[in-house]
Amino acid sequence: MLITKGDFKIFMKLKSTIVFICSVLSMGALLTAQTKIADLSKPESPAVKHSFVCTDYTGGNVYVISENGEIEWQYPAERCNDIWILPNGNLLFNTGNGVKEVTRKKEVVFSYESKSEIYACQRLPNGNTFIGECNAGSLLEVSPAGEIVKKINLLPDSIDGGHSFMRNARKLQNGNYLVAHYGLDKVCEYDSTGKIIMEIPIKGGPHSVIRLPNGNTLIACSDHDGEPRVVEVNKSGNITWQLSKNELPGIELMFMTGMQCLPNGNLVLTNWLGHNQFGKAPQAFEITRGKKVVWVFSDEPVLKTMSSIQLLDVPGNAIMGEILH
Repeated sequence: MLITKGDFKIFMKLKSTIVFICSVLSMGALLTAQTKIADLSKPESPAVKHSFVCTDYTGGNVYVISENGEIEWQYPAERCNDIWILPNGNLLFNTGNGVKEVTRKKEVVFSYESKSEIYACQRLPNGNTFIGECNAGSLLEVSPAGEIVKKINLLPDSIDGGHSFMRNARKLQNGNYLVAHYGLDKVCEYDSTGKIIMEIPIKGGPHSVIRLPNGNTLIACSDHDGEPRVVEVNKSGNITWQLSKNELPGIELMFMTGMQCLPNGNLVLTNWLGHNQFGKAPQAFEITRGKKVVWVFSDEPVLKTMSSIQLLDVPGNAIMGEILH
């Protein structure tokens, strides 16, 4: 068969086209492989979204954030470190040297002021408010009218506990009190008279505590020893679960503060970015107990250092102990 010059030109064009297509396909396969490798070093990008309330300790505000990450509401709160969304929709939070309950219309319906630094608050089932005074070393229960109806002194009146004596504290359903002694590297459970029932030594500056339904204690630790972490400790003081500084791909723990344990067992954690860590890690994230990241939040332009969080899309009555936070 005689091949003309025209046939040869057609053949060469066809050959070039086939080579080009093969090159494109090979490049696509290579890029896909490279993308998969790169994804292994990043936090997972989950479809989970959350709306929530949070505190910004450095920014001096409390916020309501939509599931799309937009600010829906905010209120000034100096050195805010603890926050609750109450069943009536109001927000309860600390304000440096005080505690406030504020409506969505920004009306203050409860207020307590102190000479002491305050980092912990909690609305109780009887309508009173539990407050932890740091410098004074006092555990208070305050009536809706702002009157102290119960006071437990953990320190003598002549002693100033200073800035680091306590951070987060909670009144438990059994009537005892669980206190994170931030500067003393321990967590203590006190009975209704102030007697120590249990003491958990924990290095790193314990910041927040939750008593879990199984009786164990969840503790968020700061950066005192350079190893911020979250640990679960049983009644014997043994660590049964732990999240350490660099276990999560793409998320370094900087200073662990706020926590919420969800009904499915997942943990929502705030990663405080003070001490010159601003912008270096996500401010909040959710993980499974298998340490899989399912949600991440980071909004450096607006929030500076998130220190406490409560999800709005998790059912439960915060006053009745149904929110583990």
